[in-house]
Amino acid sequence: MEHYYTLLETRLQRNWDKPALSDYRGATYTSAQVAEQFMRLHQLFKKIGVEKGDKIALSGQNSAHWAMAFLAANTYRAVAVPILADFTNEGLQDLTHHSESKVLFTEAKKWAELDPAKLPHLVAAVNIDDYSLLYGATKQIEEVFANHEADFKAAYPNGVKKSHLKLAYDKLDELVVINYTSGTTGSPKGIMLTGRNIAANIEFALNKIPVPQGATMMSMLPMAHMYGLAFEFLYPFCGGAHVTFLGKTPSPTVLMAAFQEVKPYILITVPLVMEKVIKGKVMPVLKKPLMRVLTSIPVLKNVIYKKIREQIMSAFGGNACMIVMGGAALSKAVEKVMRAAKIPYTVGYGMTECAPLVAYQHWSTFAPGSCGRCVYCAEIRVDSKNPQKEVGELQVKGANVMMGYYKNEEATKEAFTADGWLRTGDLGVIDAQGNIFIRGRSKCMILTSNGQNIYPEEIEAKLNTMPYVGESLIVEREKRLVALVTPHEEQMKSATEPVEALMEQARQLANAELPAYSQIAKVELVEGGFVHTPKHSIKRHLYA
Repeated sequence: MEHYYTLLETRLQRNWDKPALSDYRGATYTSAQVAEQFMRLHQLFKKIGVEKGDKIALSGQNSAHWAMAFLAANTYRAVAVPILADFTNEGLQDLTHHSESKVLFTEAKKWAELDPAKLPHLVAAVNIDDYSLLYGATKQIEEVFANHEADFKAAYPNGVKKSHLKLAYDKLDELVVINYTSGTTGSPKGIMLTGRNIAANIEFALNKIPVPQGATMMSMLPMAHMYGLAFEFLYPFCGGAHVTFLGKTPSPTVLMAAFQEVKPYILITVPLVMEKVIKGKVMPVLKKPLMRVLTSIPVLKNVIYKKIREQIMSAFGGNACMIVMGGAALSKAVEKVMRAAKIPYTVGYGMTECAPLVAYQHWSTFAPGSCGRCVYCAEIRVDSKNPQKEVGELQVKGANVMMGYYKNEEATKEAFTADGWLRTGDLGVIDAQGNIFIRGRSKCMILTSNGQNIYPEEIEAKLNTMPYVGESLIVEREKRLVALVTPHEEQMKSATEPVEALMEQARQLANAELPAYSQIAKVELVEGGFVHTPKHSIKRHLYA
């Protein structure tokens, strides 16, 4: 297995004068300019005393500067610590301190709210927008930054050449990233990932989804989360793609315009995005009386669904070979429409602890309702006597699995079985062909008084298909199942009844399709919507 530093070096040298990184409707940097920025930051790191293994934190919106700072820290053989821009200032400060980071790349407005006295390990805070110094712990560090341009020109009097770029390194098991989670179950943990963990993901992706020559890619998901970092940036970039960063979460109008301009070769997203498109634009049309009649005629049905496919793929730029979704389950009703329209989609499965991919299958052989098959760099098992029929915890081991949790031996020990398999916390089964079907989270499972297992996610998937329902969360209160619900904004615009009445109708319709032991007793509206993780999963612990 090659270290991804080797892939990165090859990619930059082969595409030296070609566009490599761009900010949407902003600056573009060639591979040569990216390489030069590495050299500049490496020189700064050395002069301010950063050593191999030291931590360098990054917190900001997706951007070319964020990406170059991350790669510079990585290839300097420091440990990159991506911190979500959505964390509070207090959270950013706590995680920078917890990780013992020596350098923090962040936005000027964020730094203004932090207290250097509470960051004893920090020697420098750097503006992620232009790499200027925001804070230096000593006068010497301030002088290093003040003299940096002259020092760099003295070191490279004829400019940075291809021969200066020496990134290849073969120690795969060194710690390269500490990624703090922001999951559904509470406080963040620092997940320690090695070069091998990340290289295994990149190698798998490049083998299974080769990057076409001249390909373009759009980065939308937070790069401080492994899903966005690995699959919207590192994998396509190492494969030679020109990556464009959208920055902060755009409006739907800006997002659709960006697709038309960037024309990504693949769409990496979360199910919620596709569900909004299908439920908001496609399903209401298909449910009209005339359309139901037309789609009951095979020839016309094919024509109608072909048109739907063309419109959806065109909306994403018209160049995508595939839509890859992950981070949550896909609604069965939405999946049915996508299947009928022959949209080239697949649903994968992963977790940050696996850097992040665990399962994937090409859209042409993807089994509906599944989340793919185990990647070849790992193994997966079900902790049950009959893995094909009896639900059990999914457990993983392989080259993609983390070292453990930073400075948290107890959590690390709890995360692994006695024989070394990572406990995913997800429950599911695996069929004879190796397709993985997730039923829910072990921490979410509700055990009834008569011993019946209830998986809230399955009830939520059913309720979410009902008219006027946007998202839902099933909780247990006084031994009854209560649905917390947010209405579907687009559908509510044409509603003629009060929202409470519509949600009650949705409850009754869902119950008609649910077994007796998992009936919804009550619906409660959630004002202002649910709080989500970067993967757009609901933060369940906030509503327990």
